[in-house]
Amino acid sequence: MDIAPLVTRAEGRHRAAEAIGMACRQSGFFYIAGHGVDEALQRRLEGLSRQFFAQDLATRMAIRMELGGRAWRGYFPVGNELTSGKPDLKEGIYFGQELGPDHSMVKAGTPLHGPNLFPDNIPGFRETILDYLDQVTAVGHAVMAGMALSLGLEESWFDDHYTRDPLVLFRIFNYPPGPPPTAGEPQWGVGEHTDYGLLTILKQDDLGGLQVKSRSGWVAAPPIPSTFVCNIGDMLDRMTGGRYRSTPHRVLNLARKARMSFPCFFDPNFDAEIRPIEIPGAELVTSDRAERWDKASVHEFSGTYGDYLLGKVSKVFPQLRREIL
Repeated sequence: MDIAPLVTRAEGRHRAAEAIGMACRQSGFFYIAGHGVDEALQRRLEGLSRQFFAQDLATRMAIRMELGGRAWRGYFPVGNELTSGKPDLKEGIYFGQELGPDHSMVKAGTPLHGPNLFPDNIPGFRETILDYLDQVTAVGHAVMAGMALSLGLEESWFDDHYTRDPLVLFRIFNYPPGPPPTAGEPQWGVGEHTDYGLLTILKQDDLGGLQVKSRSGWVAAPPIPSTFVCNIGDMLDRMTGGRYRSTPHRVLNLARKARMSFPCFFDPNFDAEIRPIEIPGAELVTSDRAERWDKASVHEFSGTYGDYLLGKVSKVFPQLRREIL
């Protein structure tokens, strides 16, 4: 769908919002065009990222996550991130908003807040990451404005209640070629899961590999030039009482070369208390435990987004959980 009217606040944004709402009710996934993120910046991001992952492991480990402390930033090698307790066939780098030591949440020692770790041997890497993060954050605000309109709310509703100061986390994932398919369980780049927050904005390379769990089974979500894939997370599912569902997805790299993806997570403020939205005429789900991939109902959660997020990421990196949280 073309979200340009939402980005520019032009006529036509209500039509874009209706399309977003329909996608969220039907599948929880959709492609966006007209997002305005610079194409040259995207090419530079992909090129510099491939340059980073082409280095030997010792060089990559110079910015390992253990050095990021409570900010939870930096590089992790293949197999160090878990999904449902199983190692993923991927490596990656964690980034977030660049926050200095004087920021109030950094001073307070808030997890997932602080400075990023950048390689010092790749010119332009830092500037490219931060520029991309700024541009995609603007896209997040635009899509959430459309999301508010689609729910019959004021356009600024999410900004007023949850995302005036959003938690924005960015990942670069590199999926090495997987082993040839066998009769047994595939070796997943990342296993079945849902995302945690409000909105994920994903840039893919041209290899494919993303799979989405539809009502009829697993379907591919192949890359489409000049678009991003968006999907909604657990907190929007919780807020809308299940009207908008966070959809399970997974990655299987069947190409004979490395696959790259660039997910940006646009989420509520860390300290925001998550509550259901009052939607006239909507039937609210009170538990979806039986349907969930992890048998844990998001509709039974109570607390802040930070509470929910830390509970999830501590299972993804159990070693860091012991050392940092």
